[in-house]
Amino acid sequence: VQLQASGGGLVQPGGSRRLTCSASGRFFINYTVAWFRQAPGKEREFVSAVKYGVGTTYYGDFVQGRFTISRDNDKKTVNLQMNNLQPEDTAVYYCAAASFLHDNYYSTERYYNSWGQGTLVTVSS
Repeated sequence: VQLQASGGGLVQPGGSRRLTCSASGRFFINYTVAWFRQAPGKEREFVSAVKYGVGTTYYGDFVQGRFTISRDNDKKTVNLQMNNLQPEDTAVYYCAAASFLHDNYYSTERYYNSWGQGTLVTVSS
């Protein structure tokens, strides 16, 4: 599948933002889709993932209930609703996909073989 991330922008601390990953190609339902992010000067880190098929969700420890990931297989989209954003959430957010990804690897970026171009979220007053 080919991916395109959108929805980034400037948000005030405490605000919300929804990112969308739009996919093209076949058998989207067979893909685990994840969000990773990379802050300036830092390594890319796992944010959240939604499993293929049943849609089990996973989150990075830092999320602490602030983000919600969801998928719509008919529309071939995955949304990441982000609430209570803080300046440390400032980063380029990437979506990625992998087919039939084992549960042990959902947070490991090297197992994802399709990547979107990234969308910048800036949290600042």
